[in-house]
Amino acid sequence: MNPPRVCSFESRRSQEMASLIRRNAAEPTVAPSMMERPLEENEQAFEFAERLLAGELDAIVFLTGVGATALMSALETRYARDDVLAAIRRCLVIIRGPKPLAVMREWDVPVTARAAEPNTWRELLQVFDEQIPVNGKTIAVQEYGQPSVELADGLRDRGANVMSVTVYQWTMPDDTRPLEQAILRTINGEFDVLLFTSAQQIRHVIELADSLGKAAAWVTAANDCVIGSIGPTCSETANEAGLEVRLEPSHPTMGHLVKESIEFYNTAFK
Repeated sequence: MNPPRVCSFESRRSQEMASLIRRNAAEPTVAPSMMERPLEENEQAFEFAERLLAGELDAIVFLTGVGATALMSALETRYARDDVLAAIRRCLVIIRGPKPLAVMREWDVPVTARAAEPNTWRELLQVFDEQIPVNGKTIAVQEYGQPSVELADGLRDRGANVMSVTVYQWTMPDDTRPLEQAILRTINGEFDVLLFTSAQQIRHVIELADSLGKAAAWVTAANDCVIGSIGPTCSETANEAGLEVRLEPSHPTMGHLVKESIEFYNTAFK
């Protein structure tokens, strides 16, 4: 019996993803779909620092560990790290998931609240509704590539003043050939399982497929596969693109996504 053929569109953790797929007795293809590029101008970051050091912020929401680390790296070019950390510790600190939690522990910054799984903007708003009244408060939100419009709008609807802090943005990889090949191989029926760990991966695959004149063909072929999505936000973007998500893992981690998607395929299609 041939092993399931699994294509992932992971970028930063591509080697880890390939290893996870192999450990679950499947054949991996990893086609990086994104590249994180620091914004050339970090004016938002420096405005954040000025307001933070002036005591104008009541709370900070850290959405990603990579973004929090990038933000500190930018601020250290102008400000003393100890001064920035001391100011952060005077704020309420809310985190989205385990990655920013690890960074806060490294910084010795107390975490006021953490969103429950699956760690979307909905769970973050629930934290504010249940634990932290926001009316009249000024809240900074560390963004991650694609702005979290729903979170910002939800906080404003609750009476908060929201400051978005974008530190980096997602672009297409410099070399799109592996992604192009993955799109064509999907159309040719060469994959059994497709895995997505972020909404932006889906946007980039659709964008590149469209540039090749094959967006509709790719969506049709993708729906013949088991599509695994890391969580609700990713699934919503997939559905908007016409994709049928067959599985969301019990926990929003790569390990659970890989294992449970392959198990689903082996049970349903073999």
